[in-house]
Formats: sequence, structure tokens, C-alpha cells
Amino acid sequence: MVAALGLIAGALCWFVLRRHDVAEWIFLLTLVLGGFPVVFQTLRHGLKGNFATDVVASLAILGAAATGEFAAGCIIVLMQTGGEWLEEFAARRASASLEALLNRAPRVAHRYRGAELEVVPVEEVRVDDRVLVRPGEIVPVDGIIAAGTSLVDESALTGEPVPRTCQPGEEVMSGSVALDGALELRTIRPSSDSQYERIVRLVEAAQRDKAPIGRLADRYAVFFTPFTLLMCITAYLVTRSWVAVVAVLVVATPCPLILATPVAIISGINRAARFGIIVKGGTAIERVGQADAVIFDKTGTLTKGAPVVERVVPLDGCSENELLRLAAGLEQYSTHPMARALVAAAVERGMAVPEASQVKEKAGQGVSGVSDGHTVDVGSFAHAAEQGLASPEALSTARELADARDDAMAVIGVDRKAAGLVVYADPLRPAVPGMLRRLSELGVRETAMLTGDDAATAGAIASAAGLTSVRSQLLPAQKVDAVKESAQRYRTVVMVGDGINDAPALAAATVGIAMGARGSAIAAETADIVLTTDDIGRVADAVSIGRRTLHIARQSIWIGLGVSSALMVVAASGNIQPAIGALLQEVLDVAVIVNALRAR
Repeated sequence: MVAALGLIAGALCWFVLRRHDVAEWIFLLTLVLGGFPVVFQTLRHGLKGNFATDVVASLAILGAAATGEFAAGCIIVLMQTGGEWLEEFAARRASASLEALLNRAPRVAHRYRGAELEVVPVEEVRVDDRVLVRPGEIVPVDGIIAAGTSLVDESALTGEPVPRTCQPGEEVMSGSVALDGALELRTIRPSSDSQYERIVRLVEAAQRDKAPIGRLADRYAVFFTPFTLLMCITAYLVTRSWVAVVAVLVVATPCPLILATPVAIISGINRAARFGIIVKGGTAIERVGQADAVIFDKTGTLTKGAPVVERVVPLDGCSENELLRLAAGLEQYSTHPMARALVAAAVERGMAVPEASQVKEKAGQGVSGVSDGHTVDVGSFAHAAEQGLASPEALSTARELADARDDAMAVIGVDRKAAGLVVYADPLRPAVPGMLRRLSELGVRETAMLTGDDAATAGAIASAAGLTSVRSQLLPAQKVDAVKESAQRYRTVVMVGDGINDAPALAAATVGIAMGARGSAIAAETADIVLTTDDIGRVADAVSIGRRTLHIARQSIWIGLGVSSALMVVAASGNIQPAIGALLQEVLDVAVIVNALRAR
């Protein structure tokens, strides 16, 4: 801002008022006020061993001040500070877009004080406090259920898509969600030691261990800066004039690095945002554009993260459709995720779901009632046994017939007899195979899956998706180890996940991508990129946009550095004055910026 205002004021005095003396003083003051912070910052970075794009700019500013070329120095200050502002603007824009996604973590707890409830910050909850968790709320601390029964969704922690029925005496973890019943907990750990907080500490450790990544512009500055200094020496030897040296520095100021690269990066970030891809800074879009390996979580990432009816297995003469229709009559009154899935399956098959009466539900176990004139029961194997629908031997045979886990099945009873089984699954997202093919076409060498789910389920999903490798039954810390192992084989590793248990791996990866539309707040906060739409295909879009952005940025850099090198040769011979050189550099700026804007 100082450089822009000073240049405008100085130009007015020089060209309009014809007060050249006043204009020179304005340019000098602007150079001191605007240039000193740039030079100081360069010295501070240099003392730490960091020599980047600002070295040549700082030398040009000092040279302009020493030789009286104040206007040229002001132009250099404007270019340098403008580029830094563009990079900061990109980071602020991305952070602002994420605020709505990062406000979902538990902040307070409902704690009993005697018979009354009080709302307290979660940090104030102590061991043996009594805490109430209402339906739909996130469990704030680890605890043992003292009263109440509820389905508990632990998918964000464990990756298991099917909710677990929790009853008094069972432990529940912070970060899980009580779905259909209120729970009174006796806390067994303070919030600082609860599962949620342990995962947060894993994230922090992964971020500390993550190797720093240099900016694209700084990598080019490594060879361009020594070349510029060599040309300065040449200019002095040829002309014996310090003005010629300053002219070389002015035309060598790496504007393509200072301005064109940030413009290309911001353009790429804006393009990604139109696809619902929020990128948290320039480094993230650079690195995702270099992806060699992409690793995925399973539940909620490659799969939908919610149960659907996979098949209906008749046991006693009823047809599949009849079983589904009668069961849907009862399940339409339940809030259980499996009940919703069953009703949805009946509707998809074009069935008219009958009205039901005398409906009674035992939370987390099953539902009974009368559907279309038949006594119908739908529930777990324990519920079926309790209702006397079949002998234990018959139920065991039915399990083997269905070939699925108990928690992924429900028994349908018609007129007090076990008539069929419903098998549920967490299906692969339809867009996954196409997305993986696109990644392969973009040059990604490996696509893998890390999951806490069992080996059989994970293997089936990996095979259907077309992944190159899979690892199952992993805890959060083991996922971090797997990501680090991949990083030893590949330069750039991208991790995609949605749950709290994925956050440490997202932090450990070169680039973390979070499914932010339905994912956890900690995953979105940890990731470098957040998908605001529930579309896994956006992962391939992010890689594609990153690759295109890098291509255009490099193109602008090479064009700009090539022209700057040519100008340096002319300036070294004493044929360009610093002010003219600064103007020529501005023309070059406009050209490379226009090219960089193509990334949008």
C-alpha cells in the first residue's frame, strides 16, 4: 500500500505538477518506508539460512537507494510486497471459506450438579462426573453408561458404518454420536485424556514430524539468484558503472516468481472453489498437483458411510418383496439407520408401504407390531430369540446361509416365525471406479485404502473399486505409520478421509483431503484441502486442477525468467537505465500475469 501510494503521488508531482524535486523526495521516502521492511525481512531469513526470491529484490532496492534511482526502487518494492500480499490473500480466503465446517466439535457438556443440569465447557468435566448426552449430540468425554440405551454412531472414530447399541455398563468414546436415545454417563477420563483428545495429539505429532515444503518460486530462485549476481559482476567489469549494476538488478528482479506464481496459484484455488474444493493455501495446490500416491479411508470416503439393503434372504416361503413390504410397514416408524435403509429399499422397488399398528420398539434391539394384518417383528438375532421366532439352532443356520456379520443383518418374523433375513452393506460410491481411472490417467502411480474395518469387507470394497492395495483393521496410529511408509516410496502422498480417526493420517500425508460435507470437524481442520460437496470424484478434480496450475505457473516462470535473462545481458552492457528497466519489467509482469490468470 505504501509503495502504491508513493508511486502515484510521485508520478503526479513529476508529470502533472512538474515538481521533480518534490517527486524525488516522495520516491525516496516511499523507498525507505516500503523498502526497509523488505530488506530487513530478507536479512532475517538469510541469518536463518533461507535465501529465496526476495534476495535479488532486496539487492535492487539497496542499489536503487545508493545510486539515486528512487523511482525504480519503489517499483521493485511494489512488486515484492504485492506478491506477498497475493499469497496472504489466498490463505485468508481459503481459511474464511472453512469457518462453517470447523464449528462442529464438542465444546460444552451437560453435567449434573445434584438433580439439576448445568452447561459447562468440556474442559471442566472431571472423572466420575455425571453427564447427559441427548439424542443427536456428540459424546463430549469418555464414559460408562449409567442409564439409558441408544444406538451410538462410532463411524468417525472406528470406521464401522453400522451403529452400535449401547446399554448401561458399556463404555462410549468421546467423538461418537448418540442417535436415538439419551444417555447418562459416568465419566472415566477428563477431556484431556479422552479418545477425541488423544486423536488430536496424534494430529499434532504428525504435523510436527511433517517435513517442510519449499515454495515453487523459491526452488527456481536457487539457480536464478546466483546467475543474477554473476551478471552484476559482469556489468561492472564491462561498464565500471554502479548504475549498470542496479539496472541489471532491476531487470533481474524475479517478477515471474514474485507475482506470476501467486497469481497462478490463486487462480487455481478459485477454480477449485467453483468445484466445491476448498484449498487452504498455495503449497497445498502445488503439492496435490504432484500427487504420486493417493490413499483413501473406506467408510464415508470410498463408501457412502450409511447402511443400505444388500439383499433379502427368505427362510419360510415368503417372497423377498413380500418380506420387504411387511417389514417396511413397521420400520417406517423407526429412526434407526437400518430401518430407514429398509424403507428406502421398499420404495425404490416401487412398493406401497402398508400402514402398521400396535408398533412397539425396543431401542437398539428391534420393533414389533401389526403390518397388513400380519404380526411382524424386525430386529437383531437377540430380539428374534427373545420373541421366540425360531430356535437357536435355526437362527445359527440362518446366519451361515446369509454369510454376513450379525451386526449387518436383521431377522424378519411373520406371524411369530422367522421368515427371512435382511443383509445390509455399506456400498461403494458409484463414482469411485471412474475417479480411480482418472487418477491413473493423470499419472498417479498408486491408489490404496486404509481402514479399521475387517479384512473380508475391506478386500471386497478394494476389489470392486479397483485399488492397487489395501490394509485393514488399522487403528489411527497404524494409519499414520502406513502413510509414512508410503512417503518413503513416493515423493508426494495424498490422504483422503472424513472421520476423526483419519485426522492423524491426514496430517502425516504430504497433502490431506477431507470429505467436509459430512465429515468430522477435526478432519476438516487438519486437512490441507476440504471437499464441501459429498462427491468423491472431486479428488480427481483437485489433482487435475493442481497439475494444470503447476503447468501454467512453470510456463509463466520460464517465459519471465527467459526474458529477464535477455534484458540482463542488454543492461550489463550499459544500454538500459534503471528506470527504463523497471518499466520494461512492468510490461513483462503484465504479460506473465495474464498468462497465469489462465489457471482460473
